Amino acid sequence: MSAPRTTPWPLVALFTAGYLAPYLLPTTVGRLDAGLPLTTTEAGATGSALLLSSATAGFLLAARGGRAGARALARVGLTLAVLGYGTAALTGSVPAVVAGVLVGGLGSGTATAVAASGIAGRTDPHRVTTLGLLTVSALAGALYLTIPHLGPGHGLPLAAIALTALAVLPLTSRLDTRTATPTTTTGHTPLPHRGTGLLLAAAMPCWSLAQNSLWGVSGRIGLTQAHLTEVTVGAVFAVALGAGLLGVLGAGALGPRMGRAVPIGVGTVLIAVCVVLSASASGPVSFAGGEIAWNACYPLVLSYVIGLAASLDPRGRWAVLVGSAGSLGTAAGPLAGSLLSAWAGYPAMGRILAVVLLVSAVPMTAAALRATAPARRTTRIADLPVVEIPLAELPHAEVAPLEIPDSVLANRVPLTELPLTELPLTEPLLAPLLAETAPGLPVRALPGQSNSYASTSAR
Repeated sequence: MSAPRTTPWPLVALFTAGYLAPYLLPTTVGRLDAGLPLTTTEAGATGSALLLSSATAGFLLAARGGRAGARALARVGLTLAVLGYGTAALTGSVPAVVAGVLVGGLGSGTATAVAASGIAGRTDPHRVTTLGLLTVSALAGALYLTIPHLGPGHGLPLAAIALTALAVLPLTSRLDTRTATPTTTTGHTPLPHRGTGLLLAAAMPCWSLAQNSLWGVSGRIGLTQAHLTEVTVGAVFAVALGAGLLGVLGAGALGPRMGRAVPIGVGTVLIAVCVVLSASASGPVSFAGGEIAWNACYPLVLSYVIGLAASLDPRGRWAVLVGSAGSLGTAAGPLAGSLLSAWAGYPAMGRILAVVLLVSAVPMTAAALRATAPARRTTRIADLPVVEIPLAELPHAEVAPLEIPDSVLANRVPLTELPLTELPLTEPLLAPLLAETAPGLPVRALPGQSNSYASTSAR
């Protein structure tokens, strides 16, 4: 009977705190545009700077590392998030907001890296990833419903991220000190599955860029093209993230039954269709339909991508590197979406992003296939059933006792009456032996004995 699986809730909470900033990106960028003297492109660039800072933290931890453990790094990351986002929320100075966003991004990236490497060390990383995405989706959906009713201003989404990091900070004392992180390993060992990991890491920036380019301008699409109010757009995002909860639950229920290649490949194709629909929306029905369908597919595919990266290295290095590569695309998303929409319009932007998604689906699916192929080869011998071969009991043969005739017994000769024949030993026979064992002992031949007799008796 297998042991019950325990849920690492501190890792799930850390994952939620690190991923909350990308999930709140549309309302963050929109409120920076509305609440500060920034243009649309400048607000998108600020959101990109936040996510780029987060990706930088992940790359630094994965590439260089250090001597601090998972618990200390998690505390440092959450503290930076509280200070950075909190400062940006409380000030109205654009330089101070940008500086606070950069510091907060470093904190989010550190927390995400520690959570990703810790999840990679678990026996079931896909299950823990699913729980993390479920939690962050639920929290982000609740915030999308709440923030529009709390008033205007750029500080509300940033303050929500800071308060979440502050709430998770006490839970770091419950982090397992044996949690694998890139900073706690000693010695240098090469990355396993280098080709598969590089293929996945190279495709992740394009995959994330295409989706976050639309996510960064989705609020403006709803306000300007679909003619919705901010409250209605927030409600659509909340329902969409609720659909994301269903997608995450579906990923958890599906598990590894279909492998990883099919959910990643087919799911990315469905996401591309949803991107085109959402970017071309001209009314509340099409906008809500595209956003809800898209957010239902996105976390499902993302859970399999994170699980794939975690399975490549139990030390979590590929999980951090692939996550940081995805953060690069996420970071460039708001700026790329702003530039594309200003240049070609929202519908054309959606079609361009769909093509990028379809192209990125090819190497990601290939990486999933390459990662599962060795597992099949190595488990075939181990999965062979053990066949018990019964051994038949051999029959016992009854052996009759040997009967000796009385005539033989009558003529038997007693052993004591047998004559003892003295075999004389001659000098040529004993001389080599005594020369080795007892040097100096004289040996003489018996009279009347020949060498041929002695040789024959010796044989």
